[in-house]
Amino acid sequence: MNIEKVRNYCLSKPFVEETFPFDEVTLVFKVANKMFALLPLDEVDDPGISLKGDPEINIEYREQYEGINPGYHMNKKHWNTVKLESDVKQDLIKNMIDRSYELVVESLPKKVKIELGLM
Repeated sequence: MNIEKVRNYCLSKPFVEETFPFDEVTLVFKVANKMFALLPLDEVDDPGISLKGDPEINIEYREQYEGINPGYHMNKKHWNTVKLESDVKQDLIKNMIDRSYELVVESLPKKVKIELGLM
């Protein structure tokens, strides 16, 4: 899965915005101003995306796939960095993006979910 496909998939989620809050090269995807994915655009040779995940499943993924590591510059318990050109299949990357988005949506206050029509 390449950077453009990942970007398009993230943007296909409801109410997602893309921003550059840290620098000019780290694309951050947010829902209701909460991050669910970070995609460094300067890693052309070995692109990766950082995604939020369930702590227990994050550990399992790291044990099963060489291309999944603790989140770079993120909370290692809750975030993984997935190398896009590795042993990780495209369907799993999409599932991980879906789960990261879901975790952030689940954590939103009820009022925000109602305002966005997510409840």
